[in-house]
Amino acid sequence: MEKPCYQKVLLKLSGEALMGEQEFGISSDVINSYAMQIKEIVDLGVQVSIVIGGGNIFRGLSGAEQGVDRVTGDHMGMLATVINSLALQNAMEKIGLATRVQTAIEMPKVAEPFIKRKAQRHLEKGRVVIFGAGTGNPYFTTDTAAALRAIEMNTDVVIKATKVDGVYDKDPVKYADAVKYETVTYTEVLNKDLKVMDATAISLCRENKLPIVVFNSLVPGNLKKVILGEKIGTTVVAE
Repeated sequence: MEKPCYQKVLLKLSGEALMGEQEFGISSDVINSYAMQIKEIVDLGVQVSIVIGGGNIFRGLSGAEQGVDRVTGDHMGMLATVINSLALQNAMEKIGLATRVQTAIEMPKVAEPFIKRKAQRHLEKGRVVIFGAGTGNPYFTTDTAAALRAIEMNTDVVIKATKVDGVYDKDPVKYADAVKYETVTYTEVLNKDLKVMDATAISLCRENKLPIVVFNSLVPGNLKKVILGEKIGTTVVAE
């Protein structure tokens, strides 16, 4: 049996990536691909927890630009992450993965409230735990929620799934001469504003010496390659 390099991981999924080629909503192809990739690493014995964004449905900052009160907009964004969490739970359960959704905002008819010990017990039993509604507080992103939950769950790594194959010194879509980093430090990410995760999330990871791997999740099999330690994407490490 293949041996994973990480035993406990927090997977941060982009809400925007769920759109696939659509302009809005959830692509069944993308979410089913995510479910299959997650099953591949669960089958290796890896404990998997997930935080998913809501940008494919609503983003608090963009709502503020349209005149929505920032706190109200952030709460709307949190609810969008719960929609995505339930959709991913459904996709994973269809292929036989035991899954629990826990939310930072209590909604007992929809999901469990976030309780650290209960989440840890689910992981120990081989269930995938999806954390919805961010931190439950406005002004904090799902990146920060991912870093926070990863630390609380004592994970080995945060794995950030994106549309690009790593971290570049500038936008590779706009600039043909963009250079990809194989490894980069937390300080470089902050000083060069490399847009890996927001500053609060990076600071949390740096303080707790929690590595971050950024990779292209839209290529089937890439998540398993990360877990097996293949040189893929970019790793953010301590100085």
